[in-house]
Amino acid sequence: MAPANRAAWITAERAVPLEVKESEYVAPTDNEIVVKVHAIALNPVDFARQLMGAKLFPWTKYPTVFGTDVAGEVVEVGAKATNRYKVGDRVIGLGNGLETSRPADGAFQEYVVLREDLTSLIPDNLEYEQASVIPLGLATAAAGLFQADQLALDLPTAPARPPKGETVLIWSGASSVGSNAVQLAVAAGYEVISTSSPKNFDYVKKLGASQVFDYNSPSVVADIVAAFNGKKSAGAYAIGFTAAQPVIDIVSQLTNGPKHVAVSNQPPAELPEGVTAKMAFVGGLKATPVGPAIFNEFVPKGLADGTFVAAPPPKVVGQGLESIQGGLDTLRAGGLSATKLVIKL
Repeated sequence: MAPANRAAWITAERAVPLEVKESEYVAPTDNEIVVKVHAIALNPVDFARQLMGAKLFPWTKYPTVFGTDVAGEVVEVGAKATNRYKVGDRVIGLGNGLETSRPADGAFQEYVVLREDLTSLIPDNLEYEQASVIPLGLATAAAGLFQADQLALDLPTAPARPPKGETVLIWSGASSVGSNAVQLAVAAGYEVISTSSPKNFDYVKKLGASQVFDYNSPSVVADIVAAFNGKKSAGAYAIGFTAAQPVIDIVSQLTNGPKHVAVSNQPPAELPEGVTAKMAFVGGLKATPVGPAIFNEFVPKGLADGTFVAAPPPKVVGQGLESIQGGLDTLRAGGLSATKLVIKL
């Protein structure tokens, strides 16, 4: 008999607050698993979808369930899934609610259906609340760094690859995406130059960046161009709403290496000669080997040997599905730095 399930529903476009009520328990098919959720991390896209509705995700059909970041326990494995996972395994996974309107794919519920190729085993000593911060930041970082139509860097390994003698710029290294991107690039053998506010310099360096610059400094573009003197560039990742222009300005002045910029938001229409830029889409991970290479292979090994850590640190702001709306409101208010809001279930 299927267990009872509940979800925090968005009942109509731009509906506030989310409504906690019963939700169908959906059995897994093909390469899916079902996970009993123990912790959910919140992302800006979650409140943005609620605030903007069809302007942001016009294909969303209501009512539905939002949310992407899940940590929990496997309770059922699809008949066509591999033998990678078994009932009782502790995992994190990327909810597929951004790509579909099927309520079963959204993270904001007690039992969620996940793709096994975008799921990772986690060690017993990693708390669910801490682990839940990983999935969307990891996926967005991987999409920009490793996809063939983006920076196309070598994939990371645990232990890390030997240094390649190439340097990548990752703008906003203390963000959720940046915290993952810095670690992934270092594990792939690249030197990382990054940016953050000064209070987070040590945090970003601890993740592996060799140099960190203040992104609010009036001389930051010139300073980073100078830091690349004598280095071979592997490209750049512009993370954040205002990151694209300064990163493109930097890359346009580099003379050794490719001049491609992966962008977490839409790049500007006008680009300097020789510079290319493209928005990184998480959905692409499902159609390439990058997703399973990162989620299935690298992350479990990296978490086990310390090559990769769950980052940024979690801040638990509630317990139970009823706390999600308050968490989204807090996230929308802003003012957070080098942290991610988490709801315990």
